[in-house]
Parts: sequence; C-alpha cells; structure tokens
Amino acid sequence: MKNNILEICCGSLEDVIAADAGGADRVELNSALYLGGLTPTCATLILAKQQTALPIICMVRPRGAGFCYNESELAVIFLEARELLRHGADGIAFGFLNEDKTINVEQTCKMVKLIHEFNGEAVFHRAFDCTSNMMKACEQLIECGCDRILTSGQAKTAVEGIKALKYLQDTYGSSIEFLAGSGVNAENALEIIRNTGIKQLHTSAKCWKIDSTTNYGSPVNYAYINGDSYDAVDAEKVKRFHNH
Repeated sequence: MKNNILEICCGSLEDVIAADAGGADRVELNSALYLGGLTPTCATLILAKQQTALPIICMVRPRGAGFCYNESELAVIFLEARELLRHGADGIAFGFLNEDKTINVEQTCKMVKLIHEFNGEAVFHRAFDCTSNMMKACEQLIECGCDRILTSGQAKTAVEGIKALKYLQDTYGSSIEFLAGSGVNAENALEIIRNTGIKQLHTSAKCWKIDSTTNYGSPVNYAYINGDSYDAVDAEKVKRFHNH
C-alpha cells in the first residue's frame, strides 16, 4: 500500500485505536455499521482525536435505508455535521438523493459549503452507487465542490466494479478524488489499484467478537447476526495491507 491511502471503516473508539495500531492512513467513523453506518457520537470523535493522530472522516446519516430525507431529518443532519466539525472532524461523509435517485444538488452544495467553512473534506458516500446516472451524478458532485466520492462503481464489490471505477478515474480523476470500497481486502487491494488507477481504498478489515449478554437464541435477544457476535476492526487485517 506504499504511496496509497488506506481508510478503515470504524464503528467505535476501539475500532479507531485498532485501525491506528494496524497502520491505517485515515478512518471513517460511524455508529451502527450493521445498518451501513450511521452518525457517530461527538464523544467517540473527541476520544478518538485524543488517542490517535489519524485523520477522521465522520459519517453523517440519521437512519438506515435510503438517502432521501425530510425536513426534520435534514435539520438533524446539518446540526450533527456542524457539531462534529466543531469537535475536530477532518471531514464529513454524507449523501443526499432525490426520490428519482438523482443527486439532491441543493442540499449537497449546502453541505459542501458547511464542511469547507471548517476546512474539512466533503466526501459523498455510497449513495452515489444508488444514483440513476453515474456520470451525471459525478459531474454534479464536482460542480458542488465535493472532494471525494466513495464508490464501488455501482457494483456489489469494488472488484466487480473495476471497469466502471477505471472509467470514473480516467474521466473525472483530475477533478475529484475516488475512494474504492466494498469487498476490499489485502488480497485484492493491488488488483483494484493497478486496474483502476485509484490510489485510495476503503475497507472494514473486520473480525467478530463475542458478547454473551446478546442472548442469541432466547426470546429476548439483541443479535443482528447469527450468534452473540458483533463486528470490530482487526488490527492484524489492517497490517496485512502493508504486506502486499
């Protein structure tokens, strides 16, 4: 991964510390990764900034499912973004779509302006992969001033989206950064880099830990997969990226 950027998707303070120990270059901080990642708490961000020197991009997403938000959700999104930036976030990952799966340009430009007021990076997340016209969406994000797009090339995984990722990089890479994500691991990282020209990778590098009080199999339980497991960043998996 020399001369490339490895971003680890984190869901907790412990995850950020593990990503740092593994040699990550940057993290995306979330909560509720099992829902695709929701907004983290300011407390998690503050402690992560105190305990590591990593650049931290914070997810701002108020709920699971899609990215077409009502007025109350938008109010929450913008206040959360401002508070996270005030408490040291190095950027915000966000996404706004209209019902027809086009970019909500008004809200996107508004968010980019807010982030840049704090000298942060504006990252449009994988809502991009749900858009109806990838090229038009990319052009609109460039016009709004977004700094980076997290994408799998609108495929299930980045490896499956290699052709689209290469097209995006070749066509728009001089105007916006691309961060390839979904299914990225130490074994396929160089394949993605070499075949797309994209130098930034996003991965969860996760393992599974056990909390027996999840109570899996009981009438009252809090499992979100089979068993008493929850996901966490594995520092050793992060380190493997540097061995390829």
